[in-house]
Amino acid sequence: MLCQECNKKPATLHFTKIIHGEKTEFHICESCAREKGELIPGTPNGFSIHNLLSGLLDFDPNTLGNKPQTTLRCDNCGLTYSQFSKIGRFGCSSCYEHFSERLDPLFKRVHGNNVHVGKVPKRSGGLIQYKREIDKLKNDIQVRISREEFEQAAKIRDQIRELESKLNRSNA
Repeated sequence: MLCQECNKKPATLHFTKIIHGEKTEFHICESCAREKGELIPGTPNGFSIHNLLSGLLDFDPNTLGNKPQTTLRCDNCGLTYSQFSKIGRFGCSSCYEHFSERLDPLFKRVHGNNVHVGKVPKRSGGLIQYKREIDKLKNDIQVRISREEFEQAAKIRDQIRELESKLNRSNA
């Protein structure tokens, strides 16, 4: 496939942008991408992950839930959220804590969750599987209680107790 810009070189970068439900595909060569300022992975002049998140997600760093935000600042290094949104990097490890209220919705939007849940090895991951299942059931029981579905909540409570006893036997 040839580059859609110059129609001379082979397209090596393929983008699919979906903005407000409208899908657009781009197929361009590296030189045209450099001229346009598009993503070139693995190059020193490449596109930062920050630009990817803010551009593709239409993320406005100055608003959260359409409300103007007060200036967030890391108490440890002094970096403001506005500075972070421009450079795309934190100043120190404390920035994660200080900007967490802004990061959690972003991570949830990007990854579908703000807690990392990776694969678990089948042979050695039994304990992790039990713990994940117990956490899931605890969330389910809270939902059932809030809906006043007490019989279902009692069944879930019994499942939790059974899993916790298996977990305790495995740890012993």
